[in-house]
Amino acid sequence: MTQPVHDAAPHVLITGGAGYIGSLLTGVLLNAGWRVTVADDLLFGGQSLLGYWQHPGFRFAKVDVCDPGQLQAEEGGIRVGNLPATPVDAVVHLAAIVGFPACQMVGSQVAWRYNYEGTRRVYAVAEAAGTSRFLFASTYSNYGLSPDGAPVTEESPLNPQSLYAETKIASEQFLLNETAGARAAPVLYRFATLFGVSPRMRFDLIVNQFVLEALTKRRLVIYQRGYARSFVHVRDVADAIMLALAAPREVVDHQIFNVGSDEGNYTKDEIVALVQRYVEGTRVEHKDLTFGGDMRDIRVSFAKIRRALGYTPRLSVEDGVREVRDVLEAGVIKDALDSQYRNAQFIVQ
Repeated sequence: MTQPVHDAAPHVLITGGAGYIGSLLTGVLLNAGWRVTVADDLLFGGQSLLGYWQHPGFRFAKVDVCDPGQLQAEEGGIRVGNLPATPVDAVVHLAAIVGFPACQMVGSQVAWRYNYEGTRRVYAVAEAAGTSRFLFASTYSNYGLSPDGAPVTEESPLNPQSLYAETKIASEQFLLNETAGARAAPVLYRFATLFGVSPRMRFDLIVNQFVLEALTKRRLVIYQRGYARSFVHVRDVADAIMLALAAPREVVDHQIFNVGSDEGNYTKDEIVALVQRYVEGTRVEHKDLTFGGDMRDIRVSFAKIRRALGYTPRLSVEDGVREVRDVLEAGVIKDALDSQYRNAQFIVQ
């Protein structure tokens, strides 16, 4: 049930709020009684936000968060685009060039501008405006390869294999090392690989992509066979963010959390087997390919977020495979092969 919105309701600014995570998180927050302002440059359009447009707690501004004139701290709080400045209790910073293919496509200069300089700029605005919490969307790509096979924890060494991970690690280091005593408590979330249905759908994520290809081609061509990765449903990510916003400051301030569950650790072959179970007649072809991309082969420990925040994801990879299959088979997304559903024009499986 949607909670009523009033002027004293907490207010969150979501950068990149029209994206895969943000468009779903916006609805979760509004339903919980929050006021939500979304800042997004609409690179992939804004249709994902149309369902919230008439909600009394929702505001939107089309902005580039790296542009000093479009996101500013003022006497009344944070001014986003042409919207009047309003006090903001929390910032969820999702805006970024997401994933190694997208970063490689736009180039190093653009990737660093949006992913690192953009983070510094948005944090500076949040701090100047007196915002109490700043949640940063990072990635378990930061760990890279796990040579001994043991699950990586938040204390494990970082071994970035991509430009994307390098920009995220630099942003983490800024938030951890250069914000001591700040009012805006930084919380760093390292997300596992996402999957599942969202208002701004993506089909360049391995589970979603495999289901789409199985349904449209009845064939999967698999590279990097046997590699292990961790997975988490986009709805469970939204729930994890809600926990970080509600937790006592001393629990989350300057803390890193892996976001996912131990049950979400799968090899690529195991994901393929799930897809074959729910999409009958899917053939699999394996190919060898070496590339300078995001070569993750890791299992991740999620004990810290479970212990500190009581976080337990509700949706399994199997749930996600069925969900994506059902949405596609129902014809809800008619142009799923279109490039608008990918953060870059190519994907390596």
